[in-house]
Amino acid sequence: MADVNRGNRPLSPHLQVYRPQLTSMTSILVRISGNALVVAGLMITWWFVAAAAGPDAFATANAVLTSWFGKLVFLGSIWAIWYHLLGGLRHLVWDQGYFLDVATSEKLGQGMIAGSVVLTILTVIIL
Repeated sequence: MADVNRGNRPLSPHLQVYRPQLTSMTSILVRISGNALVVAGLMITWWFVAAAAGPDAFATANAVLTSWFGKLVFLGSIWAIWYHLLGGLRHLVWDQGYFLDVATSEKLGQGMIAGSVVLTILTVIIL
């Protein structure tokens, strides 16, 4: 047996071995924001279906979507749209082979976070 000590070591690197990097965290957050947008899309679909179903169903759906919870979900959705868009643009640039060095990738991650927050605030002000 070449590896006698097989049972005492992890099978793959774990979170205890590596510190989280900004680029990996922003990439994971792009995936999470994309999934969160599905929830917002389902809420909007529910609102449209309720509008077609009748005044009682629409009143219920409209009450939920215009409540503090609905407004919070849609505020998060506005942020998620901008963040997801900026993440997609970042990956598009990376796919072309540009800005792949660590320092520039870190700056792009910081730019995604700051840009999505600024664009969300601008969107809320405009709307």
